Amino acid sequence: MSAVRLTAAILVYLLPLTVLSYGFPAALKLERAVPANHEMEISQLKARDRARHGRLLQSLGGVIDFPVDGTFDPFVVGLYYTKLRLGSPPRDFYVQIDTGSDVLWVSCASCNGCPQTSGLQIQLNYFDPGSSVTATPISCSDQRCSWGIQSSDSGCSVQNNLCAYTFQYGDGSGTSGFYVSDVLQFDMIVGSSLVPNSTAQVVFGCSTSQTGDLGKSDRAVDGIFGFGQQGMSVISQLASQRVAPRVFSHCLKGENGGGGILVLGEIVAPNLVFTPLVPSQPHYNVNLLSISVNGQALPINPSVFSTSNGQGTIIDTGTTLAYLSEEAYVPFVEAITKAVSQSVRPVVSKGNQCYVIASSVAEVFPPVSLNFAGGASMFLNPQDYLIQQNNVGGTSVWCIGFQRIQNQGITILGDLVLKDKIFVYDLVGQRIGWANYDCSMSVNVSATSSSGRSEYVNAGQFSDNAAPQKLSLNMVGNTLMLLLMVINMFL
Repeated sequence: MSAVRLTAAILVYLLPLTVLSYGFPAALKLERAVPANHEMEISQLKARDRARHGRLLQSLGGVIDFPVDGTFDPFVVGLYYTKLRLGSPPRDFYVQIDTGSDVLWVSCASCNGCPQTSGLQIQLNYFDPGSSVTATPISCSDQRCSWGIQSSDSGCSVQNNLCAYTFQYGDGSGTSGFYVSDVLQFDMIVGSSLVPNSTAQVVFGCSTSQTGDLGKSDRAVDGIFGFGQQGMSVISQLASQRVAPRVFSHCLKGENGGGGILVLGEIVAPNLVFTPLVPSQPHYNVNLLSISVNGQALPINPSVFSTSNGQGTIIDTGTTLAYLSEEAYVPFVEAITKAVSQSVRPVVSKGNQCYVIASSVAEVFPPVSLNFAGGASMFLNPQDYLIQQNNVGGTSVWCIGFQRIQNQGITILGDLVLKDKIFVYDLVGQRIGWANYDCSMSVNVSATSSSGRSEYVNAGQFSDNAAPQKLSLNMVGNTLMLLLMVINMFL
């Protein structure tokens, strides 16, 4: 704090020379921001601080960090989720991290079919627009309603003039409701400073009906956090407000209880490789060219992976396992089985190819690589394509975690494959990058995309009591900007 005051003193000392040189009055009149009797409600001070933080964020942008919980393991959780704070006063909502959809939605107070409890040992909440002083339902005539047309079956409710939506997911579950605008509260790193309780106005779904697995309590969460590219996604909304860059990253931890890192910003690592996104696709489609087992390319026709008419390879954190078309699945399983036939006992369990093994899978099973356009390969350890079924008497049963999809031509890379890796979604550069990584460790994050990187912060291991470390390239410039803006508020 003393360093900040010293810098401010230097600026005040220099200001008279500056204003005189341009012919303006040398005397600056300062008004009290707080009344002389100091009688100002805490709520008023907090509101003023939030407005100030908002102005700073609009000008500078920064890195937003979200907590991550959950795990890929389908026998434990089978999903990764984060906690958001929505409304005024803010309430906590646990939402699944989903790169396979666009919209953020949470259960509404009047929801039909929404789960009441969760087997994840989290407290479920219901968003009530009437209880938030900053909530505004989106009307049919609101320009923001058109964003939903890109992402869902948006429509207009004739009865109440509300902008409505309906989503159907691949597992047969569905939800419907209406859009509302309200405050999203988050912690942000601007320059070298942690700015807690920062806010931005976002549009999200208020779910009034849920069907299928969404209504079940075993893995119930409050909603889904869509990270797609369309206008209704939170990443697009915050980028358009210049609050956050059009790039986000995650590192999903596979072992020891899961968890991980989720940031709006670009995780920076020296061994990241990138592949282009396939343009004009509703999902994060990439061009998978071939699959290799033990360094040998499998005999799969490349057309199996081509992107056209809803086909192709999708990166989706909302999917637990991984999926291959029939034409790729069969040679993949055959190659794995052939490579380990001398060391394990192959068995079939509930239609899945499994193996009884008495040693470590890392010692027996071969490495696999998924080879993409641009020369980027994703290297999979055995734990990235196998799921442990059980462990009895010194032997364990491991099954192929890739599932087959018949007659669809779709490859889906879910959490089984995505875990224990840094993933960067560069929406400006239209590319996705990855690198194997221990997601229990902290990461360096850039506040801008690769097109204009300017500064880095250490993220992913934030705590309530410690600000992140700073590896800034222009901390002095940011400090001066902040101080000038603060001085300007008093003029």
